[in-house]
Amino acid sequence: MIYRFRIILDAHDDVIRDIEIEENATFEDFHNAITQAFGFGGQEMASFYMSNDMWEQEDEIALFDMSEESNKLRVMSQTLLNDLVSKSETRLIYVYDFLNMWTFLVELAEIANPEAGMIYPNLMFAHGDIP
Repeated sequence: MIYRFRIILDAHDDVIRDIEIEENATFEDFHNAITQAFGFGGQEMASFYMSNDMWEQEDEIALFDMSEESNKLRVMSQTLLNDLVSKSETRLIYVYDFLNMWTFLVELAEIANPEAGMIYPNLMFAHGDIP
């Protein structure tokens, strides 16, 4: 199946991207698709966070586990989208570049069948530019 996400930059102006990606892609694949869609280089640290209906930040999925605790964080390269995202768990918060704190609201809009010949991830829609 294909997950269709809407990603909105938490900023004054509307900056939106709609991305299709395979449900068995990793969060690292999704991170790369988002950074490319928004025109970032992709070299900065980033994390996804599970979110509830109130857009409150919950469990982290980090690009790298740099914690010193025995409770290891989930890491993007080892976590599949369909492990955490579903029809009932649709919201994520994505933070890119912890110095600039680019924060994005990510929501699963639809689960669809893949289209023959389509290459995923696929940028379906883009509106606005990074300020």
